[in-house]
Amino acid sequence: MSRVAGSSVLSEKAARQSTDASFLADGGELGAMMRALDWSDSPLGPPNHWSQALRTTVGMLLAAQAQIVLFWGPDFVALYNDAYAPGIGANHPRALGRPAIENWGELWDDLEPLLAGVRRTRTTFAAKDRPFYVERHGYGETSYWDVSYSAIPDDDGSVGGVLCIVSETTERVLGETQLRASEARYRELNTTLEQRVAERTAERHLLATIVETTDGQIQALDLDYRWLAINASCADAYQRIFGKRPKVGDSLHEFLADRPEHLAAATAIWSRALGGEAFTTIEEFGDPRFDRRVYEMKFEALRAPDGTRTGAFLTGMDVTDRLEEQARLAQAEEALRQAQKMEAMGQLTGGVAHDFNNLLTPIVGLLDRFQRRGIGSEREHRLIAGAAQAAERAKTLVQRLLAFARRQPLQAVPVNISRLVAEMGDLISSTTGPQIQVTVDAPEGLPEAMADPNQVEMAILNLSVNARDAMPDGGKLRISAKARTVERAHTSGLMPGTYVCIAVADTGIGMDEETLAHAVEPFFSTKGVGQGTGLGLSMVHGLASQLGGALTIRSAVGAGTTVELWLPVSYVTPGAIDIISRPKLQPLAAGTALLVDDEPLVRMSTAEMLSELGYRVVEAASAEDALQRVREGLRPNLLVTDHLMPGMSGTDLGRILRDQYPELQILVVSGYANSEGITPDLSRLTKPFRSDELAASLANLTKVAQ
Repeated sequence: MSRVAGSSVLSEKAARQSTDASFLADGGELGAMMRALDWSDSPLGPPNHWSQALRTTVGMLLAAQAQIVLFWGPDFVALYNDAYAPGIGANHPRALGRPAIENWGELWDDLEPLLAGVRRTRTTFAAKDRPFYVERHGYGETSYWDVSYSAIPDDDGSVGGVLCIVSETTERVLGETQLRASEARYRELNTTLEQRVAERTAERHLLATIVETTDGQIQALDLDYRWLAINASCADAYQRIFGKRPKVGDSLHEFLADRPEHLAAATAIWSRALGGEAFTTIEEFGDPRFDRRVYEMKFEALRAPDGTRTGAFLTGMDVTDRLEEQARLAQAEEALRQAQKMEAMGQLTGGVAHDFNNLLTPIVGLLDRFQRRGIGSEREHRLIAGAAQAAERAKTLVQRLLAFARRQPLQAVPVNISRLVAEMGDLISSTTGPQIQVTVDAPEGLPEAMADPNQVEMAILNLSVNARDAMPDGGKLRISAKARTVERAHTSGLMPGTYVCIAVADTGIGMDEETLAHAVEPFFSTKGVGQGTGLGLSMVHGLASQLGGALTIRSAVGAGTTVELWLPVSYVTPGAIDIISRPKLQPLAAGTALLVDDEPLVRMSTAEMLSELGYRVVEAASAEDALQRVREGLRPNLLVTDHLMPGMSGTDLGRILRDQYPELQILVVSGYANSEGITPDLSRLTKPFRSDELAASLANLTKVAQ
């Protein structure tokens, strides 16, 4: 097959063949079609690469008037002439140049052994009026053929393909069959009337049996809405949705007399059919006390031999399960689109938060310096304090953005959720006010969750504040925790396993479907301007996702809201995690600090802080610039470097310098709050920071060095 499809291993004789496809020139419509066909997807490859045997055989069959098809190679790739094409109906022209199994699939179990036998034995197979089941016109039928299958050798003497010279005899065979049938019917006329009546009765019995045993629902009504016929499947459907079965002769009006609304719907649709209209419709029927099902129904008019309408009939099927499956698929696709949107928004907000942290760093540093030095009058002190508070609020806003983007630093440890929730009861009660009745249900004995306790407390507080705002006239707020097991696919995408579920439920105004769909998006808020950032739920969503859990929300207008925070159960043994206590501030070692940051304002602010802490500061705008300073002879005692910079990162810079100078103290500063890409052996400080926070980080470096 590989040789026929254009293998590089060609005989010298084949290599000398003309590279054009002139052998197709006199091949009629099929020859022209072969010349125009894109052969790149065919196992045979382009005609100018075919073996001489194949080219000769194709040239012969194209010129022939007989019906001829050639199946070439082990895949039996089909090539045929104009006379053969009508015999395969709708399979032409897609069958040209394709493996036979693709277009003769319905008879492949019959055809393949014949072709394979000829190919294997080189023995011609011939038959008269050979039946083949085909689907060439969109439906199945039995066709009849005179056939002669012969092996065709390739250039190297092996069997290249099977040449099939055929002649369809279907019309003749069916004609003879019809003739014999006509003769039989003529003989029937000579039989007794009793025998003919018996045969017609048997025929009707057969049709009735077919109608009764089919899964399709078939029924007919006369013009007075009485059943002329109804099969078992249809009667079963009535039993399922109405609790009773109609029978031939019953009136539709009497059958549904006790259900006027259902009778009106049924007569409305039947009246169209009884009026002579032919149509197909999908409708839902059924008494909710029993079942409601959706049916696809085709209505046709019933007519007497003279053409007058006598009634109508329908054929239908129950499509409820199919439609539900389609709805589930649409829901899954929508969930996927929502997840992709949230991921894209997370990446966007994470990048914005990083840049915002860089902007905040010099602002926070300058305001901190003003406050520490007591610059200005009393009024200016108040203005500076107000600006510092605003900067802290901006810092908190960025932290919430990073929480949504799942980039905030988490100290995940085993957390006793029962104790954490119980201890927050008083705080939440004081926060929500006397109009809100707070109930806390956190039983002892819950498994510990792997989480950051500070972030979980903030999440519960945020959810409680949202609940309070949803109950302006007071209400009930219930905070509960329980262990939950997910055994199969969860609506939130949780993996199977054990979780601790913290639920915050209120009796407030609730959310409609549109609000619920956007609830966890950052900056989406139903509160007035200045009354909320729209980051509370998005922060909790990001926290849950980062911890390997999930956030689910159930809500309805006027029925309150329940928000569930799912946290994975901790499998860490007690004592396996060491709690690192905050270092006490110690006098800093004097020396030279190499400060690296690509943001000039951040670099200037940080340099001022380092100078105040007693360091001689050497600034560099990039990691490459810092390495050049070291190559020129600079020997810093301290490296303070931004993490993400154009070119080499600060983390890579720190590793290179530590390899050269193991005693060098290194502090990595990052606008992102997570430690992705920063090795654990490097200390880290998150932007923005005040002078005391920088001093604390440097003091910790000094303590570790000692």
